[in-house]
Amino acid sequence: MAIATMTTLPISLFHFLLLIAAICFTICHANSNVRCIHSEREALLKFKNDLIDPSNSLSSWVEGGDCCKWSGVVCHNSTDHVHQLHLAAPLSPYEQSALGGKINPSLLELEHLSFLDLSNNNFSSIHIPKFLGMLANLMYLNLSFARFQGAIPHNLGNLTKLQYLDLRSNERGDIKATSLQWISGLSSLQYLDLSGADLSKATNWLQVTFKHPSLVELHLLNTDLEDDPSSISVNSSKSLLVLDLSWNSLSSVPKSIFSLHSLMSFDLSHNSLEGPVPDYFGNISFLEVLDLSYNHLNSSISNSLYGLNHLRFLDLSYNKIEQDISEILQGLSGCCLGSLDSLKMESNQLSGHLTDQLGQFRNLAYLSLALNKIFGPIPVSIGELSSLKFFDVSENRLSGQIPLSIGELSSLKFFDVSENRLNGTFPLCFGQLESLEILKFGYNLLEGVVLETHFSNLTRLTFLSGSHNMLRFQPNSSWVPPFQCQYLYLAHWHLGPKFPQWLKFQKKLSCLDISEAGISDFVPTWFLNLPTQIYHLNLSCNHLTGGISYLNVTSIIDLSSNRFTGPLPRVLSTLVVLILSNNSFSGSLFELVCNSSLTEMSALFIDNNLLIGEIPDCWKYWEYFAYLNLANNNLTGKIPPSLGYTNPCMLSLRNNTMFGELPSTMQNSSRLLMLDLSENHFTGSVPAWIGDKLSKLVVLSLRSNKFDGHIPRKICDLQFLQILDLAHNNISGVIPKCFNNLSAMVATNKTNNEIFSSYFHDSSMYLSALLVLKGREDEYGTTLGLVTSMDLSANSLTGEIPKEIGSLVGL
Repeated sequence: MAIATMTTLPISLFHFLLLIAAICFTICHANSNVRCIHSEREALLKFKNDLIDPSNSLSSWVEGGDCCKWSGVVCHNSTDHVHQLHLAAPLSPYEQSALGGKINPSLLELEHLSFLDLSNNNFSSIHIPKFLGMLANLMYLNLSFARFQGAIPHNLGNLTKLQYLDLRSNERGDIKATSLQWISGLSSLQYLDLSGADLSKATNWLQVTFKHPSLVELHLLNTDLEDDPSSISVNSSKSLLVLDLSWNSLSSVPKSIFSLHSLMSFDLSHNSLEGPVPDYFGNISFLEVLDLSYNHLNSSISNSLYGLNHLRFLDLSYNKIEQDISEILQGLSGCCLGSLDSLKMESNQLSGHLTDQLGQFRNLAYLSLALNKIFGPIPVSIGELSSLKFFDVSENRLSGQIPLSIGELSSLKFFDVSENRLNGTFPLCFGQLESLEILKFGYNLLEGVVLETHFSNLTRLTFLSGSHNMLRFQPNSSWVPPFQCQYLYLAHWHLGPKFPQWLKFQKKLSCLDISEAGISDFVPTWFLNLPTQIYHLNLSCNHLTGGISYLNVTSIIDLSSNRFTGPLPRVLSTLVVLILSNNSFSGSLFELVCNSSLTEMSALFIDNNLLIGEIPDCWKYWEYFAYLNLANNNLTGKIPPSLGYTNPCMLSLRNNTMFGELPSTMQNSSRLLMLDLSENHFTGSVPAWIGDKLSKLVVLSLRSNKFDGHIPRKICDLQFLQILDLAHNNISGVIPKCFNNLSAMVATNKTNNEIFSSYFHDSSMYLSALLVLKGREDEYGTTLGLVTSMDLSANSLTGEIPKEIGSLVGL
């Protein structure tokens, strides 16, 4: 009976137990698929809660989820413990994807964590957490470019299993250390990068790092390292293979480095090394990469360097090494004919000529000898450099013809022989170079006809620069170039008389210079409607005619010295420089100047045209304006007050019919180097504030106006003034004795040919001026800086010429 009672259950209870069993089975089955350990999931959620996640990159991190499947989380295959955290932010778009906030100590509950990457994030308000030094199993730690601040915690030295440590800073000095002794505790460390940290007070950097028994790669780039004052010799590590000490303030090579016998790569670029190349490099016999560029090394290369039999990469660029290039090639041929693949020695004082020995470096892929004094021909043996990809001998004194053997260089991508004295024709063999991407041969003496076959196989060409040679290129009107160039510089070629039709097939143009190209034509509609937005367009010094309604150019336009007519063209709001000088553009300035979207404009040159009307008073939009030349037009009216607020470097309104007094707002133009208001009808006295507020003036010309009153004594304060022209006015009174204070007119040893301003969008711009000297009117540009002149003639001045004028010996 009792047994019957136990086995015979009410039907409702039986169904209930079936339901419980089903639920239990479902839960158990579900749990069998969840690998994540509960405590570690909770630790990760706490970690997430303290983070700022603008892109929601941790959206998969949710309650109850399998943390082993969360973004950036890697669990161990057998134990299911969280093993790695890959939380580096993608470099682009940075602002939207970078994590921020705080680092929660809950990470300590991930006791099996061996890999932590938080690089490229934005923890700008916090220090590197000290508790990271308690993650005992950590083998990889990357906090680079994560904007941490403050001192590096010394207890990171407790991570005895750590093999990889990267603490690179975004800005130099974001993190710092007064000692590196803690590194000694990282007994397993193989890779260390502290680049950008402030180690100026860590005087033990050399003793600690060079002695480390397991360190293989060390990067201390841009860490404020200075010369080690102690001459203590260190028992250097035998493990160190890669050493980067670039971008520091070392004036000599620490001698302990030369006992790093296993070293394979050594970078000391961008320091302050002086004297000859040290003689100890021969001790580092396994060296493959040596970079000593951007220092002050002089003399010749030491013979010890020629004993490096494994040398692959040698960079001595931007030093002051004086040696015959043939001696260097001879020395290197004795050690590394078979190994050298990169030789960079641009911007030194190398002389001599390239010998046929160059062709023996069969593995040479990169050769840069630009900015030296090498002369003679390019050797025919260059064609034997079957691995050559990069060849740059620009800005030397090379002569002779470009050898036909260039056509054998099937791997060549970059070829630059510009600014030499090469002559002869442009070789047809260039058409064979299918890998060529960048071709530069401008500013030489090449002549003759360029054919379509010169470019027949150049399908990868993106940069063609051949300006200032005597070359003629007139392909068939139906020719379709095999290349899509971004940069085309063909100034001073003969491309005309028709506008080059083949340009319509260039869909990726960024810069185009076909100035002085003998083109006598209209600018075709298809060119104005090219699908690409050109960054820099130069069509100057041709015979182009007709009107230009619109220009699809984003930054720089030069249409000067043509025969364009009609109103000024409409331009893009991003335009920075507009040069329309020496044409026949007519009409008003209003539509251009009063375009409120032109906020980037820096330079406007519309001199020698047919403009009429007043200069509009709406310059308030031109926030970055620096150069204005409206000389030789038919402009009238007064100088608009808002023009003074633009604070330009140059202002020329010469030879118009403008009138009135100078507006007081021009006192704000403190950057003015040149002010030319000559040949107008301006009135009033010469303002004293010119000498007080416009203290940087080099050129001041008020010639041929109706100024009256006295010459203000404040003019004498203009210490940079080289040219003063007040002739042909109604100025009275005496010549100020203080003119002897014009120090720039006293100097006789002027060294700068040009007068230039560096306030330009991406480079300097030199100024030119039309001067009347001894009754003759001439324009001075590249020599303006050598000219000193004062003209006070044709006024109503009284009294004697002050004897102090005699001290202006520079006149």
